[in-house]
Amino acid sequence: MPGPDRVGEPSDRLRVAESVLKRLGYARVRAAHRPLIIEPSFWVQESGVPRRTFPVYVPGSGPGPVGEGIDRWVAALGETPSRPSRAIFVVPTDAAAEEAWARLARSSAGTIDHEVSILVVPPSERAGESPHFHQRLVEPKEVLRLATGIVVGLFRRAQDTEGPGQVDFEELLTLLRSRFGIDVHRSLRVQSDEDALFLLYQLAMRDSYAPGDPGSNLHLLVLKPTGPAARLPWFAA
Repeated sequence: MPGPDRVGEPSDRLRVAESVLKRLGYARVRAAHRPLIIEPSFWVQESGVPRRTFPVYVPGSGPGPVGEGIDRWVAALGETPSRPSRAIFVVPTDAAAEEAWARLARSSAGTIDHEVSILVVPPSERAGESPHFHQRLVEPKEVLRLATGIVVGLFRRAQDTEGPGQVDFEELLTLLRSRFGIDVHRSLRVQSDEDALFLLYQLAMRDSYAPGDPGSNLHLLVLKPTGPAARLPWFAA
């Protein structure tokens, strides 16, 4: 970060977080008129999507306030699950981000069904460190579960468009990273996108209630009500 973006007093941390989010495509907006889980530091709106506003939580100094803020948010969400569950938590280090994801994963609220992002804003200018959204490490089965849901949506979108539609599996990987904040390579223990897709294909073929019975496979698409092509592997596009 440039010199003026160093984090000091609480007001500095808020200013820096706002500046970083602006560079990442999130503009500060007025507080949304909706039920709050806990009072955020400020609100931002995703660029080009007026209805996608996010509360931003900027903790005080030290690691304690980060965990405490997340614990309070999770507890409040559990009490009022119908309330909005988007949030951006600002943390000072990647280690703090890992702990934040672990806290969210241990909660009953979970992380799959909520739009939560962890933004790392280093407390000072250091070599090789820059603000970034921290991608989380998950089990391969969670990557597969999310991938299957995404691909179903991609197929439906392709079917709804006029003319022949195609499914771009690079978009699948992009959504896993941007929408769900998953470190795809690290979670699947691979080195390339090609290897990630190949492994997801293999997992999709294997993961079923009844091994050897393709009709029971959870990761097949029902593309037609009946007929020999009614169910296909979701990568057989």
